[in-house]
Amino acid sequence: MTEPTSDIDVVTGAFSYSGSVIAAELAARGRQVRTLTGHPHRAPADTAIEIHPLDFDDPARLTDALRGARTLYNTYWVRFAHGGIDHDLAVRNCRTLFESAAAAGITRIVHVSILHPALDSPFPYFRGKAQVEQILAELAAERGVTHAIVRPSVLFGRGGVLINNIAWLLRHLPVFAVGGRGDYLVRAIHVDDLARLCVDLGARTDDITLDAVGPDRLTFRELVEAVRAGVHSRSKIVGVPAPVLMVLSAALGAVLRDSVLTSEEYRTMAAGMADSDAPSTGETRLTEWLAAHGDELGRSYANEIRRHFDAPDTKKSPRRSSRR
Repeated sequence: MTEPTSDIDVVTGAFSYSGSVIAAELAARGRQVRTLTGHPHRAPADTAIEIHPLDFDDPARLTDALRGARTLYNTYWVRFAHGGIDHDLAVRNCRTLFESAAAAGITRIVHVSILHPALDSPFPYFRGKAQVEQILAELAAERGVTHAIVRPSVLFGRGGVLINNIAWLLRHLPVFAVGGRGDYLVRAIHVDDLARLCVDLGARTDDITLDAVGPDRLTFRELVEAVRAGVHSRSKIVGVPAPVLMVLSAALGAVLRDSVLTSEEYRTMAAGMADSDAPSTGETRLTEWLAAHGDELGRSYANEIRRHFDAPDTKKSPRRSSRR
């Protein structure tokens, strides 16, 4: 395959979480960045990023926005079903995006997936992620587009939601509940390490799938204990049965007007789906990062529904949202 000469890359969600870090990494390497976004209001006034709408209802417009670029970095997904947006819709949207990319002449797609996707999974999130991976592989083979699939679980650093909100709860609650014994393992990766991995893979031309995991392998309880130490909390960590945890999460979510923890998220983590035996693809240790950044964590609560579903531009179409 002849190496494309375009110095333009496209990132979905370049003003959201992982997408913004991937965009920054590309810019640091001298690449021009274009974004497809449902959140143009988040763009800094002085941004050098070229902005186009992530409008799945208009494939022709998507195709035009992708023309002239070499690589598409896709971070689009939805964390949970809400307001007419669900994982089946997200799968269809990803198909539209990939087909538009192929039609536009994109020669490589780097897709951010999840650890342990499976077509027969009972969990819509993981089943949908597997369907998207299958769509990408089939389309890439048919249209001559090479692809890389990157599979993280928990991300941290630069405003990551999960660790920040654990810290916020530990700062505000006298008791922090974990499901069961909390002995299920987590291989979190720093978002900077994820971005570097994605951009490294974007420069290649082979088809590859990698687990994106950091060097620390902690139980969930150990993770919470490390966050508690980092923020100097006196909150007591207690194990509770899963049904009790979900009742508590629902009650807290009602107060915060957010989805704090879904049943699927707990069940998949408890089943070991945030763990991996793969070699580390990240360098940053979560424990060391927490010790260095604890004072910054949990100063405010990160509301996922407000971030991804209630922004003025997303109200216009239920087809726009971003997982990361």
